Amino acid sequence: MTINLSMALVLAVLYSVGFYLLMQRSLMRILIGIVVLGHGANLLLQLAGGPPGRAPILDTAGLSEFTDPLPQALALTAIVITFALTTYLLALGYRSWVLVGHDEVQDDVEDRRIAARQKPDGAMEEGTAAETESSPEDTADSHELEEGRK
Repeated sequence: MTINLSMALVLAVLYSVGFYLLMQRSLMRILIGIVVLGHGANLLLQLAGGPPGRAPILDTAGLSEFTDPLPQALALTAIVITFALTTYLLALGYRSWVLVGHDEVQDDVEDRRIAARQKPDGAMEEGTAAETESSPEDTADSHELEEGRK
């Protein structure tokens, strides 16, 4: 089985564009990225199925002339999954537009707080000795958590 170079190039472009769009902050661009990746997955599955052949019906042809039905079934499954993700992201984008007025995904406040917290150069993991030296606001947060548990 040989791989067509032009189809490999088309697959590379589809996956590259799809992943690039997935990394954007706009829900519409994420939606288009999911759709492009779905098309890339369908094309990959069809290429993996090999050249067209005869239908796999008993006593109609030799075994080497049959077409494998598995890639076609997987492509149908990929179409359904892409459609489900598309409808979900459309609903999510519409809801975001109605509530906020734009479809840009915002950072979580807690993620910003964690990113802003400076760690010593030597700290590699959580729970190391370097983390025991915490800032006063971290200590206040931990005391509030302990009070809430009691």
